[in-house]
Amino acid sequence: MDTSSLNPSAQQTDRCSHLTQRYNDNEYEWLRDVHDSLDRQQIKLFTFLVGQQELLAQKTALQVAGKTQIVARLMVEELAFYGIRNAEDVATCLNGYDQTAYPEGSQWSFTRFYVPEAFDAGYRLVSDASALWQAFEIAHHKANLPGQLALPMESFARAVEIVLKDSEVKDDPGYRPVPALWAHAVRHSGYVQSRHATGRVLVAD
Repeated sequence: MDTSSLNPSAQQTDRCSHLTQRYNDNEYEWLRDVHDSLDRQQIKLFTFLVGQQELLAQKTALQVAGKTQIVARLMVEELAFYGIRNAEDVATCLNGYDQTAYPEGSQWSFTRFYVPEAFDAGYRLVSDASALWQAFEIAHHKANLPGQLALPMESFARAVEIVLKDSEVKDDPGYRPVPALWAHAVRHSGYVQSRHATGRVLVAD
């Protein structure tokens, strides 16, 4: 998927291209031509290529092939995306469930939708950030996975979904998810299974 924005007053345009590790040489040549065409019109093109780690291999291949004009225009700087790396990151994400309303403008956050009585009595998912992070840490180390823990959003969101759906039938003003429920959700989130299947170590400092 490609998205573009144009700022006429600043004479610049931004282009964000996703899954660019799938691009072939012709597509990169086309992007370079777009860059050069806009440059002749004194419009600066900022290109953001978003992709998997294979994108770095493509950059290297282009350099080896002597196609430095593509690298110089489209691949100058490398920025890594990280998974969730600590309890503070978990809290930030859980706060989104507590604060984001749907439909927009209503009083119904995602947390409140599933446990309205507990929510109205003061419960917030963000208060369980440490419990969820600890559950993932335990699963990570128990499975002897390499590298530091860095959660992909898919596994994180799946764990939260499991807890919310299980909590829905238990809701009352005093309800709070117990640590065992978070551990159960992590076991069924697919995190360990996906790491074993791919053998991939997520980048983490």
